[in-house]
Amino acid sequence: MQLPAGVTEGFEVFLNGVQQQPGRDFRRDGDQLVFERPLAREGRLGFWRWLSLFLGVAGTYRQNDSVDVVYQVAGRRHVAAGLPLKQP
Repeated sequence: MQLPAGVTEGFEVFLNGVQQQPGRDFRRDGDQLVFERPLAREGRLGFWRWLSLFLGVAGTYRQNDSVDVVYQVAGRRHVAAGLPLKQP
């Protein structure tokens, strides 16, 4: 996944709101973040799936990962929330 422009060393990464550790959970490869486990986003819901949710017949339990990066540029703190996941 592509890091925002201006990210230098000392940034923090959160996966689904949980802080991740560099070298253990992810690594930086140039301007890309590479995670050790596969990440996925829930796609658009089809009509029947949406209707079953609306009627309370079924829930949605698909994997829906969210990655946020906290970094500093020129002394100001920035947050890049919900970075787009790169498909394998």
